[in-house]
Amino acid sequence: MATTSNSVLFLSSDSLIHHHHHQPLHLSSSRSHSVSLPPNKRSNSLTLRYSTNGDSTSTEKETPIELKFPAFPTVMDINQIREILPHRFPFLLVDRVIEYTPGVSAVAIKNVTINDNFFPGHFPERPIMPGVLMIEAMAQVGGIVMLQPEVGGSQDNFFFAGIDKVRFRKPVIAGDTLVMRMTLLKFQKRFGLAKMEGKAYVGGALVCEGEFMMVSAGSS
Repeated sequence: MATTSNSVLFLSSDSLIHHHHHQPLHLSSSRSHSVSLPPNKRSNSLTLRYSTNGDSTSTEKETPIELKFPAFPTVMDINQIREILPHRFPFLLVDRVIEYTPGVSAVAIKNVTINDNFFPGHFPERPIMPGVLMIEAMAQVGGIVMLQPEVGGSQDNFFFAGIDKVRFRKPVIAGDTLVMRMTLLKFQKRFGLAKMEGKAYVGGALVCEGEFMMVSAGSS
């Protein structure tokens, strides 16, 4: 509940009790706050202002929840992603790239929705994103780094060569936004072989991590 710091009283001059001509008139408000009237007021009405000393509560309107969270930035949209990755429905698992550092790393998101084709079977009563598909989504983000000219200069397909130290920390469910960072640790251009570190988050909490070895399909 908010209290107003200033109040205005409108009094008719006929309703005021006459005091000595040279003495100011003192009134008391209903909240026992003193109000002073200067002498020799001849107007038909008097405007009085008084300040309350009670506690006040901020009346600033709270920002609605739908306006509190900014959208993810767009460095590459889905059309640009489709120009880089060979994957198509139902196996394209990257919706947007939100950060890209050439030859170093990429951060992308996967919006996990109840309409994803794997949820009817995994599981009907509890829609959890399969861990192997989280790994696949992260690998596709790695492919965005690996297939760029700044790294391999190749637009060939790529495959897993190995996965190590994979850990699943928390389940990912329908309604989550999976935020994936893939960082290139080592790249052997001669063999088209890349070692990458991957981490995936939901709401800032780590849900999956691992090390990835990938190789370009054009390499012998």
